[in-house]
Amino acid sequence: MTACLYIHGFTGSPMEVEPLAKYIQNHTNWECVIPTLPGHGNELRLKGIMYNEWLQHAEEALKDLLKRHDTVFVVGFSMGGLIASYLATKYPIKKLILLSAAAYYVNFAQLQKDIRIIFADFFRGRIRENEQYTRYMNKIKSTPLAATIQFRKLVQYVKPLLSNIHVPTLIAQGDKDGIVPLKSASYLYNTIRAENKKMIYVEESKHLICHCERRETLFQEIITFLEESS
Repeated sequence: MTACLYIHGFTGSPMEVEPLAKYIQNHTNWECVIPTLPGHGNELRLKGIMYNEWLQHAEEALKDLLKRHDTVFVVGFSMGGLIASYLATKYPIKKLILLSAAAYYVNFAQLQKDIRIIFADFFRGRIRENEQYTRYMNKIKSTPLAATIQFRKLVQYVKPLLSNIHVPTLIAQGDKDGIVPLKSASYLYNTIRAENKKMIYVEESKHLICHCERRETLFQEIITFLEESS
């Protein structure tokens, strides 16, 4: 039996990876599990949460799958990509998928372009229709500074472990990602020591790569990578 564990990003929820999970469920008989990290979900309650609680929560979900399945794949999005990488250094997962993984954070050049679009919509009276503005504002209002510090601590903790990853790894990132700079994907590719590794840039995709217009092509590449023999 095969299972796939999906891990969402910082201040996010299972919604971020659900399109991929549903696609894989429709094309396989694998068990798909998407835990909600402590303090996350539709309503953020991040105050007082420490980064090791996110790692431990994902770890418990993975250990449960490993007890019941011979083959377990792990998919991580954004901060979840760092958590997935951590798991790959400790547990016998078969393959690793890193989506918009946040080894580095904030692509200032793309962020500036996004902000210009937000201002243009503001002056046209269409600011409430701008999905990025709504997402940024909601997250800014509900994200304590202490939680952001915990996120950065998690990144600092996991990055030195990346060279211990030897399982087959697929790295994908949108070329218009305003949150994670493109150098994050290349850094991961160059640091991870897997013999079988692949890097994909998805054209016109922003940070939420599982919701981009070219997602079905990406999802098919992911399934092909997971199903092929190592």
